[in-house]
Amino acid sequence: MSTLAETADKSIPGARRILIVLTFINLFNYLDRYVLSAVLEPIKAELKITDDGDMGRLATAFMLGYFLTSPFFGYLGDRLSRKRLMALGVVGWSLGTCLTGLAQALSFMIFCRVLVGLGEASFGAIGPAVISDAYSKEKRNGAMTIFYLAVPLGAAFGFVLGGLIAAKMGWRHAFYWTGLPGFLLAAVLLFVPEPKRGQSDDSAEGAKKVTFADIKSLAHNRQYILAVVGYIFYTFAMGAFSFWGPTFLTRVHHLDGQQASGFFGPTLVLGGVLGTLVGGKIATKWQKASPAGYARLLSISVLLAVPFAFFAFITADPMMAMASMAIALVFLFLSTGPINTVLVECVPANARASAMAISIFAIHAFGDLWSPELVGRVADAFNSLQSGMLILPGAFVFAAVFWGWLAQVQKQLKIQA
Repeated sequence: MSTLAETADKSIPGARRILIVLTFINLFNYLDRYVLSAVLEPIKAELKITDDGDMGRLATAFMLGYFLTSPFFGYLGDRLSRKRLMALGVVGWSLGTCLTGLAQALSFMIFCRVLVGLGEASFGAIGPAVISDAYSKEKRNGAMTIFYLAVPLGAAFGFVLGGLIAAKMGWRHAFYWTGLPGFLLAAVLLFVPEPKRGQSDDSAEGAKKVTFADIKSLAHNRQYILAVVGYIFYTFAMGAFSFWGPTFLTRVHHLDGQQASGFFGPTLVLGGVLGTLVGGKIATKWQKASPAGYARLLSISVLLAVPFAFFAFITADPMMAMASMAIALVFLFLSTGPINTVLVECVPANARASAMAISIFAIHAFGDLWSPELVGRVADAFNSLQSGMLILPGAFVFAAVFWGWLAQVQKQLKIQA
């Protein structure tokens, strides 16, 4: 809590309130996204789905709704009331989550996951831009770190609650109970203050309406492009990792569903919170010493995760596999706050929502839109989920390469300045 207080002290009035509400909503954002992964096996059995590739298509459906609509919401987010757009998104994904519990066929469940993705696109594109406008540059990464703590916490609650509710009441109730709170949160969102665009920055560019030229300029912004390309590879691997993780432990190491989700939940909480907080602290310290501090943290942290992720997928010892997964997740979550801070700081203030939306589009269109299904198809081809999972450490290596390149570009820009 001290981090939250320090973050809010020198920011605009109401900044803390904005951060608390948006972080809590972000927690349910990821909870509703990941509850599906905790109940894949009972869904597969009840709906008589035979192929892992078809199960992976549920993740693809979510991403279609998510990334296809994110540019639209990003554009609107730089022009219209942002809290109303976010509230509309929260209602949309909560409705999709509840309806998932009613599905009697794979086709209807795919529709529901598209709806969840559509709703989350609005919040995902606009939320970080609102926080950027509420906090000064010096405090922004700290605020982003708090906001993105909701990623591991929400995902963990999704795994744990999904597994527990499914074990006691059936998998359908897992979607009902995790989807309903969103309707209340959407109403709460309407009562938080909304900062003006660019309010916490020294320049007046945030007050300008975003133009097509502003958005087009992103294609020539080397920092933005390298950050996004690295993020694509990172998201590709993380998407499949989180989707198949509990099933991997169930199928390869013979844990039951509740044990697998019970491991993944606490691991995401501890590893995700530790990694996110430590990553935010280290990145802020390095950024003060070097203009490439954030990018250095991104590249190094992902490289450190690679050997542990690789070993987790090849070892026959379940305890070693789980320990390696946990260590890999700590390193991977170090980048959570800094990557999003880089994305909002390397673009004009009036185009932040658009930049975040385009980033969301890119990382999902070329990343985790198809990685869960690809892993499933490889698993089907080789009759081994381990074979499919071994794709993922290589993707992390590519992420590290592009983020390392970003660090070099930032150093050169500082020298030229």
